[in-house]
Amino acid sequence: MTHLTRVDEYLHAVPLSGATGEQIGPFTLFRTTTIWPYYARPLPGGSVVEQADVERVRERCAELDLPLSFEWVVETCPSLGPAAEAAGLTVVEYPLLVLERADFKPVETAARCEILPADVELLRQARAVANVGFSTPGTDVGEAGAAERDAHEVSDETAAALLERAEAGVSVTAAAFGDDGMLASGVHQPVGTASEIVGVATLPSARRQGLGAAVTSCLVEHALANGVELILLSAQNDAVAAVYERVGFHRIGHAGGAE
Repeated sequence: MTHLTRVDEYLHAVPLSGATGEQIGPFTLFRTTTIWPYYARPLPGGSVVEQADVERVRERCAELDLPLSFEWVVETCPSLGPAAEAAGLTVVEYPLLVLERADFKPVETAARCEILPADVELLRQARAVANVGFSTPGTDVGEAGAAERDAHEVSDETAAALLERAEAGVSVTAAAFGDDGMLASGVHQPVGTASEIVGVATLPSARRQGLGAAVTSCLVEHALANGVELILLSAQNDAVAAVYERVGFHRIGHAGGAE
């Protein structure tokens, strides 16, 4: 089985920890059972997708009052991007990377990096770090830091959902700490022998210190120690992909998104 096939099958399974699947032509529409919206994905195996298939999903999402969005692996379903564009959707592509045990290059940092316990306040703070970090995209150093983290409100509903996923073992969170407390965070989501690293973010004021790579390294180490054999992620852009390549990830293709 190729990396692309394994990644495609993992990405089709991972939403089921928080959603149910409904088949619509060549797609599975994942209908959320938690507080976060999901998306539709083409069935693994290289289905050919046409504009009419996209429109069927649009109609069903309208019936269910769901946001219309798609995610896929570009190389395993190259027809979806053009079909989505023909249907008037905005299509984006991101670098898709994987890592196996033999490729892992642990990253050392002066910051303390650790896997967080299923503690609601720590998980709430990790989400605040991520939200502040993603509010200023890219890798450049910025002004937002600990004060913005502490002022950022994460709702009780979100915190409870994060705790539920942590207790179920479907989301594992890591964080890096410095003199100003938690500075970076990220998550991996194991399903069988594969896991995806998502949501790695650093407070803008703490960037360019290797904290994103260190959090990623911590997550990889935990995943490999707990039965995971293949780790994947998609990067925001080439500059962010380069951070992950320091840990041993390499590119295998592109993740597609449309909405």
